[in-house]
Amino acid sequence: MAGKFEIKKAKDGQFYFHLKAGNGEKILASEMYREKGSAENGIESVKKNAPDDSRYERKETKNGQFMFNLKAANHQIVGTSESYTTTAARDHGIESVKANAPGASVHDETA
Repeated sequence: MAGKFEIKKAKDGQFYFHLKAGNGEKILASEMYREKGSAENGIESVKKNAPDDSRYERKETKNGQFMFNLKAANHQIVGTSESYTTTAARDHGIESVKANAPGASVHDETA
């Protein structure tokens, strides 16, 4: 089963998206956007940048866990991972984004 993007609307009216792997697990989350079109542009940026390993910023959290940001060519963050307990799990998350994002379908859940 292929990955998919889900566009959602927050209670304050802003839009955001999640990338989910084929198993339904959330592997990347966006920032908040004022316009749905901006969230859609964010999805296109994730699709474009996901295959490029140099676009991933690997980080350690304050509580000793691990996470990553996916950045566009302009160095803006276009997606953020959840926290992982090991670097291996984080790196597996990156590989999952690389594999799922480019061909993922988009599901608009804002209607």
